Amino acid sequence: MSLVGYARVSSTGQSLDVQLSKLGHCDKVFSEKRSATSTNGRTALKECLAYLREGDQLVITRLDRLARSVLDLTQMAHDLQQRHIDLVVLDQRIDTATPTGKLMFNMLGAIAEFETALRKERQADGIAKALDRGVRFGAKAKLTQQQIGAMRDERDAGVTVKSLCGKYGVSRASVYRLLQG
Repeated sequence: MSLVGYARVSSTGQSLDVQLSKLGHCDKVFSEKRSATSTNGRTALKECLAYLREGDQLVITRLDRLARSVLDLTQMAHDLQQRHIDLVVLDQRIDTATPTGKLMFNMLGAIAEFETALRKERQADGIAKALDRGVRFGAKAKLTQQQIGAMRDERDAGVTVKSLCGKYGVSRASVYRLLQG
């Protein structure tokens, strides 16, 4: 029997240190910096799940580090159960080797999904309110409409794109995009 750890943070700005220190007792630890909803897939999680053998324990710090939804979590737990692999969640003190652990696992998974849905709803509301107030998202425009007009006039007069890049302090791609717009 091996203890196999898995740690994940959502972005490169976050640190794995806390999770890795909690998983220090594991025989092997897989880790990655990737969103749970990443379209590229979580390669370390896939490697971890492929590495696990019958009788092993998958150890994580929190349920939300493992799955993106209750359905995903339930499917993963079912797969682990079929393979006779226990799941241990350190922070919530869950061990699916016990009936109480299985109950807590399912309850906390549902609560985690509910919290995520509420957070997304609040975020969408905040964005909508900001847009109503006229808040603009994204990078600030580097050039005014007058500068863009002058750039177009200069280009029509034969000034090179390279010269326009230097004069206005923008990239070649930006010059072409602004000239088309």
